[in-house]
Amino acid sequence: MIKMKLLMTAALALSCGVLSAQSKKGWQQLFNGKDLKNWDIKITGHPLNDNNGNTFRVQDGMLTVGYESYAAFNEQYGHIFHKKKFSSYLLVMEYRFIGDQVKGGPGWAFRNSGAMIHSQPAASMTRDQDFPVSIEVQLLGGSGKGRRSTANLCTPGTNVVMNDKLITAHCVDSKSKTYDGDVWVRAEVLVLGDSIVKHIVEGDTVLVYEKPQIGGGNVSHVDPAYKQDGKLLSEGYIALQSESHPVQYRKVELFDLAPYRKDPKKLEKVIAELQRRK
Repeated sequence: MIKMKLLMTAALALSCGVLSAQSKKGWQQLFNGKDLKNWDIKITGHPLNDNNGNTFRVQDGMLTVGYESYAAFNEQYGHIFHKKKFSSYLLVMEYRFIGDQVKGGPGWAFRNSGAMIHSQPAASMTRDQDFPVSIEVQLLGGSGKGRRSTANLCTPGTNVVMNDKLITAHCVDSKSKTYDGDVWVRAEVLVLGDSIVKHIVEGDTVLVYEKPQIGGGNVSHVDPAYKQDGKLLSEGYIALQSESHPVQYRKVELFDLAPYRKDPKKLEKVIAELQRRK
């Protein structure tokens, strides 16, 4: 009996060791802390990779979104897209809001930004398109007055399913706490193709939905050929927003889960290990 327990313990340790090695290999630093290599920029009213006003840049080792060169915002919504397409993954971001909102920014965009997942590619956006067709993990900072959750869901040109019902509301609040001031917040997004998506804040799952799909409105000047309502989104690009309030990211990393999708048991083990990782 004792020998059997020892064998089981050894097997478990070996299994964990293998998973740890695999997990370490699976991490990709989307932001390298030095430059914007492997990212594309699209700002409303500007051609692809015209980084108007140096909106997106690296400052003190952080990916920074700022508006010092803007006379006014003028609805110049921007997105910076990682050039690689992903399907199943755990996305980890550490972000904070800083400074003041630029003149002319809409009231709803105060301490408001987001990460777009399963997004259309930057090059497919029209010159005047405001938001990419995508699922938005909305990042909000507290106003110092009342509750203001983060890692909410917004749906520019998309819909999702919750509790077997199609959700057509543009935004759905998460159950996260409020983060006031310039505090750093760790937000994670677990994405499994066109099935389940989980929003996680500081280790707590705050929102869950499934079947992300094209549909709905809240996107202007999109190419009709791309707007295929009802089409499930199983993959796409990751983009970070500029919506008129300065924001910084000190970490944007991703663990690719695609290699584990064919083995549900291994996938479950890897996800469990990732969730234990701090």
